[in-house]
Amino acid sequence: GPGVELAGGDPLAVPTRAEDDFALTPERLEAAGAAEADLLVVCYPNNPTGATMTDEQFGEVAAFCRDNDLRVIADEIYAALTYGADHTSIATQPGMRERTVVVNGFSKAYAMTGLRLGYALGPTEAIDAMNRIHQYTMLSAPTTPQYAACEALDRCDGEVEEMVDEYNRRRRLVVSRFNEMGLDTFEPGGAFYAFPDCGGDDEAFAEELLEAEGVAVVPGSVFGAGGEGHLRVSYATSMRELKEATDRIASFVDERW
Repeated sequence: GPGVELAGGDPLAVPTRAEDDFALTPERLEAAGAAEADLLVVCYPNNPTGATMTDEQFGEVAAFCRDNDLRVIADEIYAALTYGADHTSIATQPGMRERTVVVNGFSKAYAMTGLRLGYALGPTEAIDAMNRIHQYTMLSAPTTPQYAACEALDRCDGEVEEMVDEYNRRRRLVVSRFNEMGLDTFEPGGAFYAFPDCGGDDEAFAEELLEAEGVAVVPGSVFGAGGEGHLRVSYATSMRELKEATDRIASFVDERW
């Protein structure tokens, strides 16, 4: 939203819902008035939900974009962190390569969050327009993270695979614990977030949990209407801490919620 406004645009929210596993659908786009928009921002694997979309689902969204002449920005920063199925990009759909800019970076897959190094792939005219702004605002990415990125690309695929396996173990633990304590949680297919349904006021839940148990979660409502009644829970930490945190959350749910 703020990024769109900074660029002079008028943001339009398209809520996604738990009953659709937080996937984007043509029906949701139509209902939100997206047919009249100029640009669609797509973020899958998704933050905050951990949702992913299949090639078939992206095909339906791509058809909507072609029919309504929508350009697309595809935020794929979590592309390497998927479980059970490989990431698929909307840019690979028929007719979408020429209307899509894919945005990615090294922060998530290579744990280079502090180095702020990213990249964009898109049609020549889009990249040229971006360069005209970019070269007068920051010139280039810092040299040090560029060397780090070269090393990551050349030597670190094995480490990425190991980390995905570790995230997968954490994911299964967190999702199973939330479901056991009665907070319905769909199975996230990517990223490193669980998005349980807290069955009530998510902001009150988050605040009371923090005060009572010292565990921090993010209210889903801060991400839009579709997140109301949910909590964003990151599992990008150790299994020991996740076990302790979910024990504390279970105690809170049992005694106070």
